[in-house]
Amino acid sequence: MMSSLPIDLSKVAAADIDRETLRAGIIAELDAINLYEQMAAKAKSSKIKKVFLEIAKEEKTHVGEFQTLLLELDKEQARELAAGKKEVEEM
Repeated sequence: MMSSLPIDLSKVAAADIDRETLRAGIIAELDAINLYEQMAAKAKSSKIKKVFLEIAKEEKTHVGEFQTLLLELDKEQARELAAGKKEVEEM
């Protein structure tokens, strides 16, 4: 993503804006996690690697915060997330 939203939030209906901004936030955090973990893998310094991994871990917490809010707002998303989890557990 790198600073570019996959959706034009100015075109989102007012009734959907909270859900869509949370989804955009999740995308941004996942992008940041990937970036920081890739940078940690390339870092020569163990101190730099440690910092990148710690920041990536914080971003994972942010994903959890956004997801919690999204699941409160979007009951279909909550049901489908549970259904996906069940499908994987049954494998």
